[in-house]
Amino acid sequence: MTDTAASTPPLTVMTVNTHKGFTTFNRKFILPELREAVRKVGADVVFLQEVLGTHEEHGSRVENWPDAPQYEFLADSIWPQFAYGRNMVYPKGHHGNAIMSKYPIVHHQNHDVSILGPEKRGMLHCELEMPGAQQNVHAICVHLGLAESHRQQQLQLLCEIIKTEIPEGAPLIVAGDFNDWRRRAHDVLWRDAGLKEVFVTAYGEPAKTFPARFPLLALDRIYVRNASVHLPVVLPRNPWSHLSDHAPLVAEIHL
Repeated sequence: MTDTAASTPPLTVMTVNTHKGFTTFNRKFILPELREAVRKVGADVVFLQEVLGTHEEHGSRVENWPDAPQYEFLADSIWPQFAYGRNMVYPKGHHGNAIMSKYPIVHHQNHDVSILGPEKRGMLHCELEMPGAQQNVHAICVHLGLAESHRQQQLQLLCEIIKTEIPEGAPLIVAGDFNDWRRRAHDVLWRDAGLKEVFVTAYGEPAKTFPARFPLLALDRIYVRNASVHLPVVLPRNPWSHLSDHAPLVAEIHL
């Protein structure tokens, strides 16, 4: 082990689709419960999908609706650094991806990867400054489209972002909701970007995460480059199946 590796702490990452702070079918607002559950995980960096930036109607009719954007409410005092990428805009508000970090976010950029049609998608790229690391850590929060043809184009856009924005030797974490129920992303991301999926590496197959109550599909992923992973886990059904329609993933990243 190098001196740099020995002095750089492991990075615990988590990815979760927040479903805009509501239970399945929008029956109940559970963002405060979700915040407590995310806090208990103790992750250093949290990748969020479907997080609301603002919604005028919900703010006036939903009890306990936070004054701040949802990503700020979730970050609170635990994650002093956060970035938000607005993807879907509608008359009453907008939602997108967010990254919360205990370490400084020194740069962030949101990439619009929407394909023709009403479905808006984005990739939020953040650069994190880690103690003891020779290079900054790059993190990309992903939420891909529902159509296979859209996902294939978005995977190529992701590879192009990595090629043009991220130094070849820098640690890279790509996490989020890939909607890749056909499991076609692995080969593309390995061939064109050198990314390895952490559950495939550890256990031979991706983790099933959707629907959270009885997971059948491996939609959520964590990919890494220039890093190793220790014992990635799917968080348990209790309480998560009540808090999201996707089971969250957690992994300990070693730089």
